[in-house]
Amino acid sequence: MRPFPATSAAIRVTAPARLHLGFLDLNGGLGRRYGSIGLSIDRPSTQLTLTKAGHHSATGPESQRAVALLRKFAGEDSDKNQDNGYAITVSEAIPAHAGLGSGTQLALAVGAAVARMEGRELSAADLAALGDRGARSGIGLEAFRSGGFIIDGGKGKEDRPPPLTLRSDFPAEWRVMLILDPRDAGVSGEAETTAFAGLPPFSEASAAHICRLVLMKLVPGLKEEDLGAFGSALTEIQEIVGGHFATKQGGSPWTSEAVGHLAARMGELGATGIGQSSWGPTGFAFVESQKAAERLYHSLYEDAKGLGLEIQIAQGRNSGAIIETLRNSQRTEQ
Repeated sequence: MRPFPATSAAIRVTAPARLHLGFLDLNGGLGRRYGSIGLSIDRPSTQLTLTKAGHHSATGPESQRAVALLRKFAGEDSDKNQDNGYAITVSEAIPAHAGLGSGTQLALAVGAAVARMEGRELSAADLAALGDRGARSGIGLEAFRSGGFIIDGGKGKEDRPPPLTLRSDFPAEWRVMLILDPRDAGVSGEAETTAFAGLPPFSEASAAHICRLVLMKLVPGLKEEDLGAFGSALTEIQEIVGGHFATKQGGSPWTSEAVGHLAARMGELGATGIGQSSWGPTGFAFVESQKAAERLYHSLYEDAKGLGLEIQIAQGRNSGAIIETLRNSQRTEQ
């Protein structure tokens, strides 16, 4: 971000969800651990508007988290002085604890809005540090900054977000089938930290094979828009990583067995790149076009309804968050 003059206008931020598609290296024997594969998607998203107010407040979904983030970014003192607080209206929010990066995107959105309002220059990494984001993965930060298909280089010895190692536009024609289970939730926070600490050792051979799949099949498939190569590599990566995490998910690679069942049906009907985003419960599958996505959606709509699930059709998003300054019903995008 470049510096902007401080303003009293409203600031609106729209931040995209992201899929966490797997890890490169859970072994860590080379000195770096994790290494995330991710994709920014056009839906769902978090949208909020920040205005000046007498004290910090927030309305809409995720309002309690938004107020806590305001105090972290703007400081407690601003909330104690008359007319030096901020009000946030959250008009749309990425579902929490669904594996879609809701916490990171909300933190970055609030931080970016406060920074723009106060004329401060903060990078996505600066915002992440203030919001305590990016502990293991850098894909949420890059999704906010520029979108696209993303791979990070994993955590090294220093306590900072992983470096970006690859960022590429995602094919415009491809579609992502999202499988949402509103009744379930993936682990997060302290529970996630505990779960990671309790995972069994990950073999060097498995990490090496995943890296080979990424370098020689997944990324070339993406670059050449070969969905078959991309999808089969991703499915295999998900099977390896999901099998490893199954020890913390009741013996299953799926947080929601219903999502796993519907994802398998999608695979039977021609979808590829089947898996679960992060700790779930959101599942995903890839198809080659909007027409194929709509056909799959209508074929499985009743199945999804019977399982209490929701299917959404998403696209890869090849641009980052939108930060708008609203003045007298006008706006300027940056």
